[in-house]
Amino acid sequence: MSENTHLRKTRVGNVVSTSMDKTIVVEYVARVPHPRFKKIVKRSKKFYAHDEEGKAAVGDKVRITETKPISKKKCWVLSEILTH
Repeated sequence: MSENTHLRKTRVGNVVSTSMDKTIVVEYVARVPHPRFKKIVKRSKKFYAHDEEGKAAVGDKVRITETKPISKKKCWVLSEILTH
């Protein structure tokens, strides 16, 4: 591993779409406290990730890593597939 690896963010989420070529859409759900009421609420966000071989399928749990921008919306890359 390189020395800059620890500076990159990683997220674990579920693949929502694989209809684009070499791109997957990953939905990440974060459990954060509400700013005022302090109750734990779910916040979801979709990330576009680069999948060179097209290994991931819809419904897979994957880990993505932040990288330099690949296109306008794509600045994440598929690190590993955790479950099928």
